Formats: sequence, structure tokens, C-alpha cells
Amino acid sequence: MATKSKKSTPVVEVEEMYTPDAEDTITLKRSHFYSALVVLAFGVGLMLGYVLWGRSSVVTVAAPTEEQQPIRYDIPTEGFPSFGPDDAPITIVEFSDFQCPFCRRFHEQTYQALLDAYPGQIRFVYRNLPLTSIHPDAMPAAVASLCANDQNVYWDFHEKLFSSDAFGRDVYVQYATDLGIDVEEFTACLDSGKHDDFIDQDMQYAFSIGVQSTPTFFINGLALVGAQPLPNFQQLIDQELAGEIP
Repeated sequence: MATKSKKSTPVVEVEEMYTPDAEDTITLKRSHFYSALVVLAFGVGLMLGYVLWGRSSVVTVAAPTEEQQPIRYDIPTEGFPSFGPDDAPITIVEFSDFQCPFCRRFHEQTYQALLDAYPGQIRFVYRNLPLTSIHPDAMPAAVASLCANDQNVYWDFHEKLFSSDAFGRDVYVQYATDLGIDVEEFTACLDSGKHDDFIDQDMQYAFSIGVQSTPTFFINGLALVGAQPLPNFQQLIDQELAGEIP
């Protein structure tokens, strides 16, 4: 794969000044993946993580008290599409869905600005969580991205997928053509099923640590849920760079 790490709430205490709302995430509705314990454990995190986009208020991400130690998840990154320095002080892992409108919102409004705000300081890792019960095109899009990755064109293809709400085999083939990918090899990959298990394992891992919605981010293992605005990412990153979070 291109190279460019337990079960509970997000790991920072959020003083919420927004009205909690589910409009920054898409939540998976597949009950057989969740026990009541996981729902209860991660539910608190979702209430803390949901932020209504576009309000003028600011969410303060406060360093936890001694009694409220953060949970720092060890999210594997090796073998997943990534970019940025291997020794970057900040690693951001995004669990995302190419058909999720809020994932696209993050990509369009926050993603590049976040990278620009911390040049050379972020390693960004993308992991797939296609919400197949509500997004029928999410799994094929994830497969197509990994077929592009086989030809070392992952991030350009990733950009294409988030550039519009158009999906389908013809769209993926057109993207491949635009990017100079070997189309015959690409289409053979689409039909082979070779990446299905890899994506399924990504999904199962996300469920196992309580992720229920997209996008969900782990910043040096600290969870942040939803398509939140840039300042919310910066508050957490700045605290992490300053060593303020255990």
C-alpha cells in the first residue's frame, strides 16, 4: 500500500457551546455490529463530538483533569494509504466514506487548510469505513481507490472521489483515464475482489473500537468525531504539540 496506530468515548473533554447535532456525521445503522455495551460506551463520545457546522461559537477542547484522563487509542497505520513525514509530530487517522456528504464537507472545507496550517507536521492516514447500509456506492468507491493505489495514484484518485457526488464504474474508469492509470489493469482490479477483505477488516476494526459514524478522526490516537471546523482541530493539535494532554 502507499505510505505518504480501548473502547470508549473521544479522548478529550469538550466544553460544548454548540447545540449538539448529528449533522456533522453519517451514522452507521447495522445493529448486528454493535452490542449494547459499545453503543453506551461510544454514545457519550458522539454527544461530545457532534458540532453544528457554521455557528459563530467556539468549542473549547480542554485538557482533561486528573480524574478524567484521556483515552489514547493505538490506531495501526502501517500499510494504509498515507502521506506526510514518517516522523511527523501529529498523525491523523481518518475513518471515512467516499459517499458520505459530511466526509466530503471536511475534505472541501477543512482538509487542505489543516495541512497548510501545520506544514511538515502532519502525517495523514486514510482508513475505509463505507457505510454500506445507507451508501451503496461507498464500497465500490473504496475498492476503486485501492485499485488506483496499486498503480501509485491513490491520493489523486482520492481527490477525484471527493470532488463530486458522481459514482459508478464509468465514473471510476473516467477518473483512471484522466490520471493516466492503466485502465485494463484498473478494471481487472475492480472485478477481482482483491481488496474486499482489506476494506472489511478496516470496517471491523473501526467497529471494534466503537466508531459508529463518519468522519471520525484520531489525532495521535485522540478521537474527534464529525466534520468539525478547522479551529476545533487546531485546538486539539496545538494542545498535543504543547504536551498538554497526557
